[in-house]
Amino acid sequence: MSVSAPFLPTPDELTQGLRGALPGFQQTDWVARTVSTNAELLARARQVSVPARPWLLGAHLQEAGRGRAGRTWQHREGANLMFSCAFDVFMPSRLLPALSPLAGVAACEGLRQWLNPALREHLVMKWPNDLQWRMGKLAGILVEATRAGAAKGSDDHYIVIMGIGLNLDDARSLSQALDRRVADWREVVGEDADAASVSVQELVVSIARAWQSSLQRVVRDGLGDLPQRHAVVDALVGQVVDIIESDRVIQSGIACGVDEYGRLLLRTPSAVQPVTVGEVSARTHTPL
Repeated sequence: MSVSAPFLPTPDELTQGLRGALPGFQQTDWVARTVSTNAELLARARQVSVPARPWLLGAHLQEAGRGRAGRTWQHREGANLMFSCAFDVFMPSRLLPALSPLAGVAACEGLRQWLNPALREHLVMKWPNDLQWRMGKLAGILVEATRAGAAKGSDDHYIVIMGIGLNLDDARSLSQALDRRVADWREVVGEDADAASVSVQELVVSIARAWQSSLQRVVRDGLGDLPQRHAVVDALVGQVVDIIESDRVIQSGIACGVDEYGRLLLRTPSAVQPVTVGEVSARTHTPL
């Protein structure tokens, strides 16, 4: 029996539904197309006079959607769920890099709630924040921050933009085009009857709320529980990984979680060394 991808409502339907489901969000919009939801929210944040946050902006199609390190999101209309949220965050600038893995952990937690408990372990996060289903990339996340507009007067007040692109369909064609394993939500639904009943709106709400509550916890309590939360969804723990920078392997070791700053901990013959978020990517090492 074939399994359909989740139905993607019209932009107007999503806008109205999300406004009702997320009453605490001050701006909630879904459009047919835009250049980039992250870029649009960053532009709004840089205006001197802007309404209070949080905000949410989604689009059926992004003309120049961006992933980490400037990578382009490959997608077609109706096959991907793409949206961004903007939040006010009060924290020292040195802690901002930890928000990248935090966003991945929170999104993974938000989506796991819809799955049969026996299958949740197959939905994991590959550091720094890619979501994977059975080791295929299901979603990519981009986190950006600015201290623009009204936030300029405070040294620790940042506007943080968290954007996600989640594959609803097209995993097979993407896997062939990219020559690597890609997953989509239709594949998840094909294995998990619990996930089959979840609407696109519910997926969006669960991620947006997970991001919001996680940032509130960080502002209130700090990042002390990040290593423990990450350990539950860690896709790399115990694996030998290569650390890649500018397409070059600069280090290899055994992944052993993250520290409270969200840095990947890499066990090498000499020591356990932290890898800084935003500078490198990790991939499973394939011996010659």
